[in-house]
Amino acid sequence: MSITIIYTIISLSALGVTAAIILYFVAQKFKVVEDPRIDQVEEMLPGANCGGCGFPGCRGFADALVKADDISNYNCPVSDAQAMVDIAGVLGHEATAADPKIAVVRCNGTCDNRKSVNNYDGAKTCSIEAALYAGDTGCSFGCFGHGDCVDACTFDAMYMDSKTGLPVIIDDKCVACGACVKACPKNIIELRNKGKKDRRIFVSCVNEDKGGPAKKACSVACIGCGKCVKVCPFDAITIENNLAYIDYNKCKLCRKCVVECPTNAIHELNFPPRKPVAEKTEAVIKENSTENKD
Repeated sequence: MSITIIYTIISLSALGVTAAIILYFVAQKFKVVEDPRIDQVEEMLPGANCGGCGFPGCRGFADALVKADDISNYNCPVSDAQAMVDIAGVLGHEATAADPKIAVVRCNGTCDNRKSVNNYDGAKTCSIEAALYAGDTGCSFGCFGHGDCVDACTFDAMYMDSKTGLPVIIDDKCVACGACVKACPKNIIELRNKGKKDRRIFVSCVNEDKGGPAKKACSVACIGCGKCVKVCPFDAITIENNLAYIDYNKCKLCRKCVVECPTNAIHELNFPPRKPVAEKTEAVIKENSTENKD
């Protein structure tokens, strides 16, 4: 072995050792010490990485929770209500279990209720069609029916109904991650409180046209008549831009608005069947006669 090769080996070795020492001190200088509670909180999260919390995955959410001074406005929609309370306890915060939410489809413009007036021959995605024109029916606010929301759902909690042309939410699978809400270019999907016994009341329409044009475009459109507002004893309903909206935080599920709506635009879910009018009248008469005897 020539002396040149020996010097080369020694020089490269010395250079490598020097670089290693420099890198070591640089690493120590800029070392980031991660809070061990991040790992602990991440283990308490479901690991779905759906982004429903507003952060990039469960790791990002755990990091945000550890660093936050107040976590009362933070929530993981996939976890059960108690999970955030448990996490708050680990981090030394106080938190109450948030009311569970679920996605609802605020459009009832089925193929029967909302007739087609032209044919769309473009790419079969809601986002592309929304960018091109108002749709193939007289309602420019309703569902396109191409299933962008279904494709966005990572929990198999939605499917497209071939008969109605509308998306359907599977209650026991929906975790309210909000992916379908973001995917819908028409903003017809909303996250609402699941309600007691999974019961909900909402206006299944987003059409902001005036009553006549709205009814002409869709037979079950909200016409902004205000009858529901008048019968609501809890001030839970407002009319804005010719459209009624029910505030789920104020609604007590009394169902008075449902029977008052002339177009059946207000939907009630998971309630027991209503008694026929004749049966209800007979029950009232019987109750009154009993009271008079007493």
